[in-house]
Amino acid sequence: MRKRAIPLVTENSQSYTFTRRAMVVGGFQLGLSGLMAGRLAYLSLSDTERYQLLSEENRFQLVLVPPRRGWIVDRDGKPIAVNRSDYRVDLIPDQLENAEQVIAQLAQILELPPEETDRIRKELAVAAGYQPVAVAENLPFDKYAAVTVRLPEMPGVAPLRGFSRFYPDGAAVGHLIGYVGTANKEEYEAENKNRLLVTPGFKIGKEGLEQTMEQRLRGLPGAKRLEVTAGGRLVRELSAMPDRSGGQLPLTIDADLQEYAARRMGNESGSCVVMDCQTGDILCMASMPAYDPNNFSDGISKMEWDMLSADERRPLYNKTLNALYPPGSTLKPMAAIALQEAGIDPKETVHCGGGFQLGNRFFRCLGRHGSVNMHRAIAKSCNTYFYAMGRKIGIDALAAVARKLGLGAKFDLPVVSQSYGTYPDTAWKKRRYEKSPRLIERPDWTESDTLNAAIGQGFVILNPLQLAVMAARIASGKDVQPRLLLGKHPPAPPLPYAPEHMEVVRKAMWEVVNGDGTAGRSKLPFEGVSMGGKTGTAQVRRIAGGQRGQGGDWKYRDHGLFVFFAPTENPRYAGSVVIDHGMGGSRAAAPVAKDVLTFLFDRNKAMQELVKLEETWGGTIAERMEKQARAYYASKGKPLPDSMNRTAAPPARTAATPAAGATGTAPSEPAPTTPATTANTGNATR
Repeated sequence: MRKRAIPLVTENSQSYTFTRRAMVVGGFQLGLSGLMAGRLAYLSLSDTERYQLLSEENRFQLVLVPPRRGWIVDRDGKPIAVNRSDYRVDLIPDQLENAEQVIAQLAQILELPPEETDRIRKELAVAAGYQPVAVAENLPFDKYAAVTVRLPEMPGVAPLRGFSRFYPDGAAVGHLIGYVGTANKEEYEAENKNRLLVTPGFKIGKEGLEQTMEQRLRGLPGAKRLEVTAGGRLVRELSAMPDRSGGQLPLTIDADLQEYAARRMGNESGSCVVMDCQTGDILCMASMPAYDPNNFSDGISKMEWDMLSADERRPLYNKTLNALYPPGSTLKPMAAIALQEAGIDPKETVHCGGGFQLGNRFFRCLGRHGSVNMHRAIAKSCNTYFYAMGRKIGIDALAAVARKLGLGAKFDLPVVSQSYGTYPDTAWKKRRYEKSPRLIERPDWTESDTLNAAIGQGFVILNPLQLAVMAARIASGKDVQPRLLLGKHPPAPPLPYAPEHMEVVRKAMWEVVNGDGTAGRSKLPFEGVSMGGKTGTAQVRRIAGGQRGQGGDWKYRDHGLFVFFAPTENPRYAGSVVIDHGMGGSRAAAPVAKDVLTFLFDRNKAMQELVKLEETWGGTIAERMEKQARAYYASKGKPLPDSMNRTAAPPARTAATPAAGATGTAPSEPAPTTPATTANTGNATR
């Protein structure tokens, strides 16, 4: 077989092969370079604006500065909720060199509990390098100073001066004003993940007017424009925009009266509402006992929450709006108007021999009053008269007047919630039976139901504000609407009842206090100024025998109620007092109303008496709350935290407060440097 010849490799052939390969590689490189140049040109010319914006976003960051909340002031411009300077400590993540060491030092200086140090570590782990992480707020100056002097050894620590919410009257305004706190997950998502809500130091309204008027009080945040590295380290602060404080909120409340009423209730559980019966302005809406909103705004511990939750006097419950009570005999003035409107002559008499016989059941009265007319029946709180006359006109006639006087009504107020209660009629019982047949034995309205309703028992259940509105409408003869926000409103129209019928009732209510009535011990201590009223004692359960609810365990005692107005000659003020398990309106509630009205006519005289009473009760509200808390903590083997020591006198209200009725922004402040009971079918109604 012939062998194939091996090509001869010459210098020319090698040169030709190299040149060809070089041309292929060079062409490829040239094409690639062209593509890269084209892409670069595209990015440089067509997408310049987009990438420049992305670059700027990476380089510059905007940090929000929390706005100061608007002040809440009373009808005369006195502050009820303000902002006060406070001290706080934050951590700047990108300036920390040894986070664990710094946290340990701060925990020792600030006495931080383990749960707080755990929170700080978690927040540091997810925080951006320039975003502050809160360590502690509302610090006393000595701890703030202790951190400040150690700054050289704790890089990344930022002690700052800012503002926090402060309530000068503490628990006296707790249920009315509410408190502020850090936004939770639900609130954050409800506002479409508004970054302001997660900014350190920012708090939103959680209860009361702080919650319902949040948007008016919040204000607009400020901002800081920062330059940062690609890794998030702070380079410098470029510019700052100041925050804008929230709008001022003027109330109809008289702050001094609110504080006095809360203090006057002492150790009792209950409420006091006072209104201007000509305009409907609510001057006082005290619910006691209450929580101190300063404690809640600073952050409440689990132990303090457990203490408040376990208290049988329900300090977490707003009794003026949410507690429901059988009103008892306080509804007899309303019933008297209904009787007259139905054609009953107020001079017509009924013989009271100790009660009223209906079929085989005897409905008791609290005495043997003999022959009584309408005036005498109201003054002596005779059940028998209202049993007999209420049966004559029927429940629907009573209910029509009750609702016109505000009983069972929902009022247009900026409050979180209201419990409306019930003044029943025949249609109501049928609806109730259809919804809950197990709760009502029979759907048809009975005469015994009417007798109970005529004296404010049975299915009747109302809140204290409704009782105050009833008293205000009876006193003025006007269809006044309760108001909490100060402003101009049209005059209230007159009620559709004969003036002479209203006058009969007002004279009888005068007799209750100033004549031979059930509240004679609560006569006002002034010449020429008198109070009209009506006592009420309402059972909380059926009790056999003669004792009723006048003793035994506190929670089973009768409630004490009182509705009132003054002066009787030309009514200006009206309201209600309800004392939980007070055992009687004349015993527990009427004396509070007497002193509250005394305060309105002579403040010095009323304060002198209050100071004497507080000495027997164990001190002021703050002093008694601290003693209670100290005892509770001691029972758990714990010392009382410094944050709960509220016995120091609160700062005096500043004289430089906004003018009454002002609606502008809050007074100038330095700019911050940091970002009831159940219904029953008893008969006790005196």
